[in-house]
Amino acid sequence: MIQSIELVKMTHLELSQFIAQEIEQNPLLEIESADEAAAADHEDASPHPAEAGSEFDDGLVDSAMLRYGDRLSDGLDPDFANVFPDAPRPQRADAPELLDQWKSMPGAGGGEAYDPDDFVAHRKTRREALSEQLPFALGAVSDRLIAQHLIDQLDDAGYLYADLTETAARLGAAVHDVERVLHVLQQFDPPGIFARTVAECFAIQLRARNRLDPAMEALIDNLELLGRRDFASLKKICGVDEEDLIDMLAEIRKLDQKPGTCFEPRFCEVIIPDVAVRAAPDGHWSVDQNSDALPRVLVKRDYAAEVSRSCRKNGEQAYLKERLERANWLTDSLDERANTILKVATEIVEQQQAFLMHGVGQLRPMTLRIVADAINMSQSTVSRVTSNKYMQTSRRLFEFKYFFTASIGSADGDARSAKSVRHRIRMMVDQESAEAVLSDDAIVDRLKKEGVDIARRTVAKYREAMNIPSSFPRRREKRALAKARGL
Repeated sequence: MIQSIELVKMTHLELSQFIAQEIEQNPLLEIESADEAAAADHEDASPHPAEAGSEFDDGLVDSAMLRYGDRLSDGLDPDFANVFPDAPRPQRADAPELLDQWKSMPGAGGGEAYDPDDFVAHRKTRREALSEQLPFALGAVSDRLIAQHLIDQLDDAGYLYADLTETAARLGAAVHDVERVLHVLQQFDPPGIFARTVAECFAIQLRARNRLDPAMEALIDNLELLGRRDFASLKKICGVDEEDLIDMLAEIRKLDQKPGTCFEPRFCEVIIPDVAVRAAPDGHWSVDQNSDALPRVLVKRDYAAEVSRSCRKNGEQAYLKERLERANWLTDSLDERANTILKVATEIVEQQQAFLMHGVGQLRPMTLRIVADAINMSQSTVSRVTSNKYMQTSRRLFEFKYFFTASIGSADGDARSAKSVRHRIRMMVDQESAEAVLSDDAIVDRLKKEGVDIARRTVAKYREAMNIPSSFPRRREKRALAKARGL
């Protein structure tokens, strides 16, 4: 029972790994892919040649037709070594010296099989890419040793947080030599590598672009004011007007805050939805299970019966019986898991039909208890089912847990979900003008007019959670942008 509950909670990847482990340990289990199942169904539907021939008269397939087939095959050349014997050999008149190299490429010449991986460029690691630049920048062996040690001290973002004094003592070198080597390393590609702070990272990149003027240096030295959107103080410190400050901010946005991440392999994690929701012709919604997320595990009962007849030693029958029971349990548990996921997904769709038709503004408040009571399950089971399970809709891919949200009271008695209220706050902020920036109290008044009973502190909490600044910095930023656009 515990293992069955764990199966419900597993993700698609975890479930695939668990099934692979079970198949490895149980000789009575096998997995069948969707392609193999389709091929098997097609093969079962197609008549066997012998059976198909029995439907016709024997006179239709006689020796005359066989002799005609022999004569036809004799008239055709089965040798495909050279289909066009008179065709000229490929020549490269524009570069004859590259002909031998061209013929030695994979797949060229005699038609040997080639590996597509031969054409894939090797992705260098951070250490390899930086070490290749050392011979062009540092000549002394001691400097290269220091540089190699500093390369090994970089973090994943490309920053160097090692203490140079401790590094010099560890290597038995002078501190000024370590600093000199670090200054050289900071000129390596990508720009910004080997920085010790974000400000230094930005300064290195701007210096490489020849954009590190005194005003930009002052801006970089006061990044905390930029984080607070204190544009008035930045204009005074940098000695620029609003238009120049906006240009400087646009330059800052183009910089890479983590230059070391360019060496990391970029893997695209594909999420396989467990169910797909489609609009039905009758105006309702159909919920279908995704066959790609349902592993087809089969019990080899014929093999189990054959082995059972040959069991002679003590314990063989007991082992076979235990393996068969385990295989039957796994298949039954997988079916139960699929049915439970489908039942929970169907109830979620039933509760959130308005959201599917009109968007997040119509998302209803929903809790685990509401779904559990509707389908006669425990809340713990519903919680396990909704963990790391995904639903494909016409809007986008949603996790099951996305649809569960707290409720906020309203004047008309119809509760609103917290997600829909946050979405409405975001829309209000995006639509406000530079001269009509809404305060938290103004947002509360507008929401109350729309029937949402919400406190000011709740609006402030939602606004901060969405990383929206308060009305004062928003007003300054919008005015600066409006002036830059000439509005």
